[in-house]
Amino acid sequence: MKLIPTILCGGAGSRLWPVSRETHPKPFIRLSDGQSLLQKAWLRGATLPNVVEMMTVTNRELLFKTRDDYGEAAESRGIALPNGFVLEPFGRNTAPAIAAAALTIAGTHGRDAVMLVLPADHLINDQESFAAAVSRATAIARQGKLATFGIEPESPETGYGYIEADRSRPVESGGNVLGFAVRRFVEKPDLEKAREYVASGNYQWNSGMFCFSAGALLEEMERHCPAILTATRACLARSTALEGQGLSQIDLDAGGFAEVPDDSIDFAVMEKSSNVTVVPCDIGWSDIGSWDALGDLIAPDAQGNRVECQDVALHDVHDCYIRGGGRMIGAVGVDHLIVVDTPDALLVARRERAQDVKHLYARLKAGGHEAYKLHRTVSRPWGTYTVLETGPNFKIKRIEVKPGACLSLQMHYHRSEHWIVVSGMAKVVNGGGERFVNTNESTYIPAGHRHRLENPGLLPLVMIEVQSGAYLGEDDIVRFDDIYGRVPAKRPQGGK
Repeated sequence: MKLIPTILCGGAGSRLWPVSRETHPKPFIRLSDGQSLLQKAWLRGATLPNVVEMMTVTNRELLFKTRDDYGEAAESRGIALPNGFVLEPFGRNTAPAIAAAALTIAGTHGRDAVMLVLPADHLINDQESFAAAVSRATAIARQGKLATFGIEPESPETGYGYIEADRSRPVESGGNVLGFAVRRFVEKPDLEKAREYVASGNYQWNSGMFCFSAGALLEEMERHCPAILTATRACLARSTALEGQGLSQIDLDAGGFAEVPDDSIDFAVMEKSSNVTVVPCDIGWSDIGSWDALGDLIAPDAQGNRVECQDVALHDVHDCYIRGGGRMIGAVGVDHLIVVDTPDALLVARRERAQDVKHLYARLKAGGHEAYKLHRTVSRPWGTYTVLETGPNFKIKRIEVKPGACLSLQMHYHRSEHWIVVSGMAKVVNGGGERFVNTNESTYIPAGHRHRLENPGLLPLVMIEVQSGAYLGEDDIVRFDDIYGRVPAKRPQGGK
């Protein structure tokens, strides 16, 4: 049996602002052990038996950040597995994402290959119980059924959907009960209904994780949402596929993807199909849906405070969650607060209002404020840049380029740049010339000059860039050549 864990990495994670941003969404948040939620999801799938490939559906702009996280996770455990990517030009909900992955997997591994669909931003603390649940789910998938994972409820939670199991219709193999036929899916209930569900013993939380063969899923989509499947096939036929160096990727055609109806896999298939089985399980699952939930992962001190901060001073503070971003945090005489500090944004909220953080994110996005989208430090395929200071007609950045990496060959219309090498050595194309710039040396890039920065060394290249000009937006760029496959275009087109 071929097993292909399929990770869905998308969404904004608006309730975890200001750490979660549009270009740094929830799956990339690092927990106290140093691993991101995305890395944990990858390891969760990669360490299962019979895995032949890891598949990920994500936004095109998150590809290189995702690959970096996977590389770090794989190296930490000595795992060598091929990675496949289906790259979306924009979000289109889970049904199109899973359809594209299923069509790709069926074409590569055959319709009998089993997909294990995992959200990238969930946490599972009991890997052994998870692996046992997956074993039951794959046995169900081999019977041609669709399996979903139902989490045994710990409390009458109103923030989750529920699955009602039909205990009179068990699904068995070799005399062992693997799961139960699904009677119905229920949307997030009010508290009274949630209490009824938990008391009945027939309901589980809907985890959003699924297991099925690629062929069985495609048959159900043909039956229940043919428009999504047909449009996804047409989109794939117009899309670009690349392979090499242990990975494959499909860049979904933007025009074709826009024609795919927007719907969730729950609404499009699971709630309509009579071929769905729920696998009840207790695996230490959480969807980490708020800062309050994330704070619960930290052991409290004697005053009930949960602190993730290198430097903190508290006086008469109780039952608070405090997460720092490097600065000293002090608090006096407060209780039941969430305090999350980042270099460019600070969140202060009552713990019982943790779900309402999404309204701040929505307001920032509606107003076009950069804090909904970018951190002060921004990841790029070649490394990172950090905005240190911005003023009238100038901007100062710290730029770090990975060993062997280079920026695109590009030009700016409205700004000139002065580069000072802090550590490492830079290879610089400037106009028609090329030169090496060593530590403590600098070079000047006039507006209108074609230029490229490369790190030819074995250590990271660190530079200070001083921009000056009438317009300093990241969209003042014309790309002529780029090794990362970012399409050259006339301005405006992204950042470096």
